[in-house]
Amino acid sequence: MVAAFKERLQEINPVYLRFESLQTLQVNLGNLCNLSCNHCHVNASPHGKELMDAEVMAKIIGFLARQQGLTLDITGGCPEMNPHFRFLIEATDGLSPRRIVRSNLTVMLEPGMEWLAEFYQEQGLVIIASLPCYLEKNVDLQRGKGVHGKSIAALKRLNELGYGSSLELNLVYNPAGDFIPGSQKELETAYRTALAARHGVRFNNLFTITNAPIGRFREYLEVKGAFDRYLNLLATSFNQDAAKNIMCRSLVSVDWQGFLYNCDFNQAIGLPITGEDGDILKIDDLEKAAKTGNELFLSQHCYCCTAGEGSSCTGALA
Repeated sequence: MVAAFKERLQEINPVYLRFESLQTLQVNLGNLCNLSCNHCHVNASPHGKELMDAEVMAKIIGFLARQQGLTLDITGGCPEMNPHFRFLIEATDGLSPRRIVRSNLTVMLEPGMEWLAEFYQEQGLVIIASLPCYLEKNVDLQRGKGVHGKSIAALKRLNELGYGSSLELNLVYNPAGDFIPGSQKELETAYRTALAARHGVRFNNLFTITNAPIGRFREYLEVKGAFDRYLNLLATSFNQDAAKNIMCRSLVSVDWQGFLYNCDFNQAIGLPITGEDGDILKIDDLEKAAKTGNELFLSQHCYCCTAGEGSSCTGALA
């Protein structure tokens, strides 16, 4: 039986159970996406109907105006498909020194979205792009037929605009099955060599992210009868050097309705940040939610962040 994740942190250092300081505000614009990847933890698809509205965005903008210096990390679904995406980006210009958009790349090739690449460039956005493998077969198996080719075309366009050199372009690897990533450094070298040789594509960094046993990936594990084995793999691969750097100690995640979470994974399973009265905290309560010393809301899926080299929205932790 796998020990409670919270107990593992308690044994190492009780400080790891508590929020340290807000450095990143992660904003999930909803579950609408042009893809239906089989590992997606938020079950995003072209049928997604959860979309952040301009009213919630205005409150996020107001918070960033009051508390400047934070990283703004925008995700989804496919965040660019939110009808108010452009409004959020333009309104936060100058409010955050580092604005990240997590892109699936292929959205840039969708009809009516041809403006995206130049918009990224004009706004100086950091692009973190999903590319689960450099091999066509593996990408298309995980994300859908033709996705690899579209991703390469999008990467080439970004390179033409300076991404991968003067502008920051990072790629994300996640395993195609129920195993944890290998060495991030070695995978980055393999990606860099293969993409340059085969496609002339360049990028800045590769981030390895462990699949969380939630959403579609949990469904896959359960159908395969591998859920318990995978959770045990994560737990037995626990790395205390990664544990001290878990992202929930410096990040707050905002969902499409403005509710707050310790991370996007917690958001996906409905584990929100609550106040002393048990009420779910919203964007208006962000200062309260991000108070140093607040206890984190943790569960067994959190083992994915401490397995092997560790995992976060910016890759390995140890």
